[in-house]
Amino acid sequence: MNVLLTGSSGWLGRHLAPLLESDGHRVVGLDVAPGPHTMLLGSVDDRDLIARAFRDHAIDAVIHGVALHQPDIARYPKQRFVDVNVSATLGLLEEAVAAKVDRFVFTSSTSLMISAAIREGRGEAAAWIDETLAPLAPRNIYGATKLAAERLCRLIHDEHGLSVVILRTSRFFPEEDDQAHVIGLSGPNTKANELLHRRLTAQDAAEAHRVALARAPDIGFGLFVISAPTPFARADAAALKQDAARVIAGYFPDAPELYARRGWTLPRSIDRVYDAGLAERVLGFRCRTDFSGLLDVLRRDDPLPFSHDPGYVSPQAASRMNG
Repeated sequence: MNVLLTGSSGWLGRHLAPLLESDGHRVVGLDVAPGPHTMLLGSVDDRDLIARAFRDHAIDAVIHGVALHQPDIARYPKQRFVDVNVSATLGLLEEAVAAKVDRFVFTSSTSLMISAAIREGRGEAAAWIDETLAPLAPRNIYGATKLAAERLCRLIHDEHGLSVVILRTSRFFPEEDDQAHVIGLSGPNTKANELLHRRLTAQDAAEAHRVALARAPDIGFGLFVISAPTPFARADAAALKQDAARVIAGYFPDAPELYARRGWTLPRSIDRVYDAGLAERVLGFRCRTDFSGLLDVLRRDDPLPFSHDPGYVSPQAASRMNG
């Protein structure tokens, strides 16, 4: 298939494009910044550029991965989020329908599920977050626009029958956490802890999109949380909030010792858990890297299975700085 991949120079795109090519697809990459898999330079909200992409490259499928993200809130006005995250998504969907495209995969975010109450850790138990969580109350313009884009995906599916799979990915960015000064842990320590409940690797994020592309026609419309499988059960929610380290040690008795060797600290409290069980049951996708696998790496003293790059800058941000 000829696959239009938006965000082809970004963190997801650079991991996903080689997978698609290995499956025999022709990747037509679009991004504001050049990259080895980027064929079309420009913004996703340039409707003329998008129309030409469909017309000139006989597009069969779309993976829409580009967006303004939470760190961009400090860089762009709200209207720009609407332009890129909402209006551009509608443009892609409409052009896909006009071109009789077979399938559409949309990269969304678990961030849109996090209300102010969850973000602030209110309540006596960790929030258990899966596709049934409601009502959704995004706390910022990023979450609000991603939710709006999801609803456009559903609308176009209902109206035109376009096969759409939405992937609400948890964290897989390489850069430092924006709350690092509050967390007080090293970046690798923080990312390791998050594999318990709110993170996946970039490689797994790319693989999830690869699977979604293949399965979209069979699913018709699907929305899935994509995150490393958590070892916890719903019954652990209260204990995780009060004493997460004790719960973790119950599941993984040698985790405290393995962490101590690295000078790391297990989380004292966990305020949310992403449950990716539906993706495993319906989409047929399960992340390869989980916390148990991380501990195996620590036992062998092998390289960590995730990337940490405090200096990483997204193509959108780099384009703005260079512009």
